[in-house]
Amino acid sequence: MISTLEKEITFKYLKTRKKDGFLNIISIFSFIGISLGVAVLIIVMSVMNGFRSELINKIVGFNSHVTVEPYENSINAEKLNNKELNLISTELIFSNSGEAVVINKNYTKGLILRGYSKKDFPKIAVAKGDNFIGNSNNLENNNISIGKELSFDLNLKIGDKIMIMSSSGIQTIIGDLPKQQAFIVSSIFDSGIADFDRNVSFININTLENFFDLKSKDRNLEIYLKNPTNIEKQKIKIQKIFDSEFIYTWSDMNSSLFSALKVERNVMFIILSLIIIVAAFNIISGLTILVKNKTREIAILKSIGVLNKSITKIFFLVGVIIGTSATVFGIFLGVMFSLYIENLREFLSNIFNISLFPEEIYFLSTMPSEINPFSIFIISICSIIVTILVSIFPAIKASKLDPVKALKYE
Repeated sequence: MISTLEKEITFKYLKTRKKDGFLNIISIFSFIGISLGVAVLIIVMSVMNGFRSELINKIVGFNSHVTVEPYENSINAEKLNNKELNLISTELIFSNSGEAVVINKNYTKGLILRGYSKKDFPKIAVAKGDNFIGNSNNLENNNISIGKELSFDLNLKIGDKIMIMSSSGIQTIIGDLPKQQAFIVSSIFDSGIADFDRNVSFININTLENFFDLKSKDRNLEIYLKNPTNIEKQKIKIQKIFDSEFIYTWSDMNSSLFSALKVERNVMFIILSLIIIVAAFNIISGLTILVKNKTREIAILKSIGVLNKSITKIFFLVGVIIGTSATVFGIFLGVMFSLYIENLREFLSNIFNISLFPEEIYFLSTMPSEINPFSIFIISICSIIVTILVSIFPAIKASKLDPVKALKYE
């Protein structure tokens, strides 16, 4: 328990006085340092959490959640009626794919062609997007749906022709020649990720299989889940159903990307935590100077019977109150900036006429932010623990002061 005397002396020492100028400066710097450290840590963690969530939404949006790939024989159609599979999924779609080359005047580039049936293509996310141009129900014969970025690169619009060369060959008298076929642009999609829009296009699945000499038994099953974020548990369930097929998820396909994001987030946490630690060490300096300035008062308190543990409590509380109040203020700043980070980005972009967080680099049109209460709790606890630790040494030093020597040299 803290006595009334201990409380009064603690708050007395926290009050600023003109003659304690240097001490006040150290205390202010400690407060500002811890506050900024906590605030920046919350902002960075919130932006990185938001970026990760937005990236997951984008990836989940243009990829199947789970893909079942046959080894030798085609996928058993009876398994599609499995009750557990129907409970966790929203769509079951067959697809196939192949690698080709786009030929357009002096421009050539690699392209991944994905094939869907006319009735299945409108079910996938890119065909449902708000920025989808054209008719999603028109994926038949030689029609092709291309990405926005590819349409910009090749200066194509709906109704234009595009020449594509297959990796499979045609037997001629002079040997194998790659297949070439003209396709008509029937729609243009915008997934929100430039690389995907530039490198992936969609055609009818029967046309694709003829173009690449593929067989229908080689078709993959794309499973779209009701809850694609809880992917690992659902993968286990699906693996039990399709026990003789190869199964991979959107998470497996992008594991290196998310591992890199996790490492980057952890490194940023460690680096920014050092700001808090350095600022917290200013508390040691502040309390040491405070003990030096209050030597006479400490000696008088001891001479009238105030116990050592009370002296320790007083100086310990001074340090903890500075650190805790700075942490609380830092949390407030961090949360407010995280909530309005996009408004701040727009304001700075307009003021300085520069592009902050450009879409072509980060794949996102706005700066995402996702406040995680657990992260804030961890940051605040770490900050307060550091404050407590750095306050112990000066507080103990104050309690060990010899009142006789202190009064003798005052």
